[in-house]
Amino acid sequence: MPARRRRSLALAAAVATAAALGATAAPSASAAGTPLTGYELTWGIKESYRNYVANFAKGTFTPTDGARQADGNGPFTFTGGTGGYDSTTHRTSLAFQGGLTVKSEAHGFEISLSDVKFDSADAAVTADVTRGGTTEDDVPLATVAVTRQMTDMATTLTEEAAEVFGSASYAGAAGDPLTLLKKTEPEPDPTTTAPGTPPASPSPDPTPTATATATAPPTTQAPSPAPTTSATKPETTAEPATRGEVVDGTLGWGVKQSFRAYATGPVAKGTVTASAGATQAAGNGAFTFTGASGTYDTGAGTLEAAFKGAVNFKGHEEKGTYGLDLTLSGLRVTLANGAGELSADVDSLGETSRGVVLAELKAKSPALTAGNDVITVDDVTATLTGAGAKAFGGFYPAGTALDPVGLAVALTEDAELPDGTGGTNGGAGGAGSGTTDGNGGADAIGSTTGGIGSTVGGGLGGSLASTGSDVPVGALGAAAAAAVAAGAGVVLALRRRRTTTG
Repeated sequence: MPARRRRSLALAAAVATAAALGATAAPSASAAGTPLTGYELTWGIKESYRNYVANFAKGTFTPTDGARQADGNGPFTFTGGTGGYDSTTHRTSLAFQGGLTVKSEAHGFEISLSDVKFDSADAAVTADVTRGGTTEDDVPLATVAVTRQMTDMATTLTEEAAEVFGSASYAGAAGDPLTLLKKTEPEPDPTTTAPGTPPASPSPDPTPTATATATAPPTTQAPSPAPTTSATKPETTAEPATRGEVVDGTLGWGVKQSFRAYATGPVAKGTVTASAGATQAAGNGAFTFTGASGTYDTGAGTLEAAFKGAVNFKGHEEKGTYGLDLTLSGLRVTLANGAGELSADVDSLGETSRGVVLAELKAKSPALTAGNDVITVDDVTATLTGAGAKAFGGFYPAGTALDPVGLAVALTEDAELPDGTGGTNGGAGGAGSGTTDGNGGADAIGSTTGGIGSTVGGGLGGSLASTGSDVPVGALGAAAAAAVAAGAGVVLALRRRRTTTG
């Protein structure tokens, strides 16, 4: 049997919920309490997490004990909800049957959720979480913006959810909407009920019929969709010509030119290494990630693509130990109407976080157009996120401009991808001539890309890694002092995150 330990539920949203629903006390066994049965809770956790597990981690979602998942890697529904409603405090508490196991052998994780609960006064959804043979009870996975209808309620993932699902970027991020419904049979249509058919029996739940809506329980019952009959015209199953699976593709991105310069410069004295299907342009240039897979819909203007390859930045070696050792792999791009995200699995000094959203993306046009069965999107602006800033050890502040992104994806097997995907300084084909950082300064890279790390100017370009902006040589008085100061700042920032070794 797995070991279990109890964690109390933080009531982070109790005050807001009390104001919205009039919750002033916990429900008790009183005349005001009404038992509730037969409810269902539908929640997808977070769509990007489902996509990560199913597409990129090559994992599976396995519902158990009555739980189910919607088609197309959709949200999850937990059934058999029982609990109570207190008409005095207007508090609804429900516990649901069914479990969910999330597993990826490729990425080495297995998580099981069970005993899912919802409490309107706590404004939270919780679950028992089993990992590594240990079960943790009532883990708060999300806070919920509770409404009286209790449908499509906005959710916010907790720090505990970020830990459970393996990505620090999920803490405080928007989750999928959550819906509570009472499972009922559809009401018969009086105009079509056959003679002699008895009327449908009322719900077994003694749902109160208060005279004022202020004392009525939240509206949770919704009509079920009409069943399909033989007379119903079947929907077409043919996929539109504008939608389908990505066959292949490349992603061109340099991460940030000043960071490449810093890693190989006279301060860090390190290396930049592309591997596992990724390549780097000559002269410490930008990277190309290959082997795209995913989906596209040019009609809706959406694209999701994952790319093979990894890039490692390593430096500040001391007796065989590195102060900088950062690997980005499993890069993924999502675009919808010209806006999107770039995420990656991040390994820094031996600590791995999966699916970290590194950058917010903005394309020049919201449209996605295929030419010769290839969708090409160039010069996509990439802006560092808060989670990305943490991934880079705080070297750059959130909002810093990263190298632009360019990508091309093939829609058919015989489509020919262009040789040089990408935009200025971010494309697969060249190093470019410099980018602009979040403070408006041009990266100090010296006179040529090939000179990065070989001149004082190139080394000070790397000082962006510790300051987030360019530092001219004259500003610090002496090149040597600047290099020492920048290097010390970076080593300290990195070693704060180093795990203790025996």
